[in-house]
Amino acid sequence: MTGSLTIRPVTGKRDRKTFIDLPFHLYKDDPNWVPPLKREALGLLDPEKNGWYSHAKAQLFLAERDGRVVGRISAHIDLLALDMPAAQGFGPGTGQWGLMEAEDDGVFRALIERAEQWLREQGMTRVLGPISQSIWEEPGLLITGYDHPPSVMMGHAKPEYRGWIEAAGYAPVKQMMTYELDITQEFPPIVQRIIKSGEKNPRINVRPVDKSRFDEEAAIILGILNDAWSDNWGFVPLTPPEIRDVGVKLKPIVFNDLIRIAEVDGVPVAFMITLPDLNEPLKGLNGSLLPFGWAKLLLWLRKPKVRTMRVPLMGVVKSLQSSRMASQLAFMMIEYIRRAAVQDYGASRGEIGWILDDNQGMRSIAETIESHVNKVYQVYEKAL
Repeated sequence: MTGSLTIRPVTGKRDRKTFIDLPFHLYKDDPNWVPPLKREALGLLDPEKNGWYSHAKAQLFLAERDGRVVGRISAHIDLLALDMPAAQGFGPGTGQWGLMEAEDDGVFRALIERAEQWLREQGMTRVLGPISQSIWEEPGLLITGYDHPPSVMMGHAKPEYRGWIEAAGYAPVKQMMTYELDITQEFPPIVQRIIKSGEKNPRINVRPVDKSRFDEEAAIILGILNDAWSDNWGFVPLTPPEIRDVGVKLKPIVFNDLIRIAEVDGVPVAFMITLPDLNEPLKGLNGSLLPFGWAKLLLWLRKPKVRTMRVPLMGVVKSLQSSRMASQLAFMMIEYIRRAAVQDYGASRGEIGWILDDNQGMRSIAETIESHVNKVYQVYEKAL
């Protein structure tokens, strides 16, 4: 490409808006890209609106050629991640980059080099990417499943990005998978028997959440989550500020019968969160609720009718993991939510994930209910 290329830091609200606008240009002809609501995307970059910044710092960069924006990237450091065991993915000296978009390989290489430089200046010796920006948001690069849109809170990418990243000296370190299934069909007989057995056990109670007690229920789920996932690759504990801000964002698509908490002897030990695929109504709004998008979205939120339901999070306390009861509770929650999704929301497709490639327990559950991998995301690493 002709013309001089400049990489500069994002310095204010106008730059952040430009940062958010770039994908709308790059993906305008991609039928499988779902435009995010620009207001929500801007909120993720705002330290006052994203609780992740309470334990993280970031620098955004824009690439410009002859005055035109042609790329973007975030270099960032999660301070909690620095304290995690290195064997779990992060650890001392590990920074990240993410939110990367570029018109061509030259732009990409310049952005990566600038992000790496910033991380070195912060004392980092290793980098993981793409992670955009929290591990709980959109980790990994899409490498399988370009042919259909992502569901809510999942990422999309250009196929050529994989080659560009690997050519820049990055090696794969971890894969995350999503599984899809036809939820109009009953699960195999063995799963039905396990569910019925659990229903006969007086110690077990699987209940819907009570949205009127949102903060209390969120605290229960947070406690289970931080225990259940604490040994997973890439784990960084979710903090109260993050839960608060995520709650504000997700509360409109939280429905009692789509989120379940499992109790044993009256003690909460497992949960499953299911969300109607917000990307379905968002796809036609082109990132804005104006002039009439807000009315369409509000109408949809009153009682969503969707094709897809996504399970972004499920967890069982560590004391029960690898036990027969853990899988039994999982199957019970999945079945109860499956019924509600089909009967009350008109859903026909489920998506579970992401699931780490080494999470054999969850992969086994997904395969037992006859789901199959539909998207794969990959995280890369490089020494600095």
